[in-house]
Amino acid sequence: MGAHGHAPCAVIETSPGHLQVWIRVSAQPLPPELATAIGRQLARWYQGDPASADWRHLGRLAGFTHQKTQRRAPNGSPPWVKVWHATVGLAPHRAALVAAASHRVPRAATVPPRLPPPDPPFGNPVPASDHVSPTLAAHQATVVYQTWLHRLHIPQRFPHPDWSIADLWIAKELLRRGASAAEVKSILRLASPQFPRHHADAEDYLRRTLTRATHDIASAPFPARDAAVFTPSFSTQPSS
Repeated sequence: MGAHGHAPCAVIETSPGHLQVWIRVSAQPLPPELATAIGRQLARWYQGDPASADWRHLGRLAGFTHQKTQRRAPNGSPPWVKVWHATVGLAPHRAALVAAASHRVPRAATVPPRLPPPDPPFGNPVPASDHVSPTLAAHQATVVYQTWLHRLHIPQRFPHPDWSIADLWIAKELLRRGASAAEVKSILRLASPQFPRHHADAEDYLRRTLTRATHDIASAPFPARDAAVFTPSFSTQPSS
């Protein structure tokens, strides 16, 4: 893999003869569909398990044991999960991987979300008269909204979410990362499901949501930091 420009950033031995390989192709989060396409392409090239290549598939954590019965040693003990290799950096041929995968997913899913640096100022008030709407395509807003919807695990935790609460949580994450109030309003307006739903005054709803989000950020005891990024991974465990 390294010789082909797909150098792993981590190689984990989950049991003797079975590895999980992680490749970092972007310093910024990738849309889930694009990350999955990259992971599955790598699995095809290197005989990995395509079922372990989707964007939210979790790997095994080194230092723990693999508890599957079929992976136990002859004496019955579970094998340790070990780190074989770990390094910092991006794969040399990452751009080609992203470009190739982009042709296999819908156009709307290939637009990376706009995520500014993670250390914006906190507590800036949201003016009631802020009606500025930045230029933002609907598909871009959808990618950003859906990306944060899944990063916050909202569909997994709440099968029937209250979308007003989801809007608030996503607004807080975007504001923390430096998005302007006008940008966040546009994202919610264009991408929040069935917006404006039951809200009689959509602009007032957006203003109140942004004001509440800003207040919650300013009231937090510690600034939230989220270093997680979407990077495709795949397992070299053979399919059964």
